[in-house]
Amino acid sequence: MILFPAIDLYEGKAVRLYKGDYRQMTVYSEHPEEIARDFAAQGASHVHLVDLEGARDGSTPNLRTVLKLKEDSGLFCEIGGGIRNMETVRKYLDSGLDRVILGTAAVRDPAFLQQALDECGEKIAVGVDVRDGEVAVSGWTEGSGLDFMTFCRKMAGMGVQTLICTDISRDGAMRGTNREMYRQLQEELSLQITASGGISGMDDLRALRDMDLYGAIIGKAYYTGAIRLREALLETGR
Repeated sequence: MILFPAIDLYEGKAVRLYKGDYRQMTVYSEHPEEIARDFAAQGASHVHLVDLEGARDGSTPNLRTVLKLKEDSGLFCEIGGGIRNMETVRKYLDSGLDRVILGTAAVRDPAFLQQALDECGEKIAVGVDVRDGEVAVSGWTEGSGLDFMTFCRKMAGMGVQTLICTDISRDGAMRGTNREMYRQLQEELSLQITASGGISGMDDLRALRDMDLYGAIIGKAYYTGAIRLREALLETGR
């Protein structure tokens, strides 16, 4: 299982939201590239990036920060937030980012998603953000009316290879991840499933590893010290 320590970006800073609420934001660093370098120093190979302003507004205000972070750390970087057209997809990939994540666009513009998949293949992932069984969009601020498992099956049918699934109710809450949701996804879909949201300790990581999930994203648990990245990497294998 690949560990993706996360950096959420807002106004060029590394921050965390509580349950996706922009009004409940904690700033952890004004220099996110330093955090990425620390990830690499501890043995991480991958990093998960989210442009929170982009996710909300459909723009790329943190692009310069993202590119500096990639250049400084040398990590495999996946980026999500505000990627809603091919121009933005190409901008990130042509600049050296390794994978882009489509969320709102995958829900609202399936033609764009299909074009991105046709052109970029495995460099496209879909982020499925779930609140009470429904897929959420626009930086988690709106519901889509779509059942999350129905949507995930549709993504598989379109040729998506990687899904990043987040239980919004657990994100940043430090009360454990939604193991049943990931077990269902892993059993029903032959896709690379990455778990996100609520991973609060080594027990969560071990449970996800034992399901043979593709990846797991560590956010608040890293920043609070509840999970030590070097130990977690040794435990999960990479």
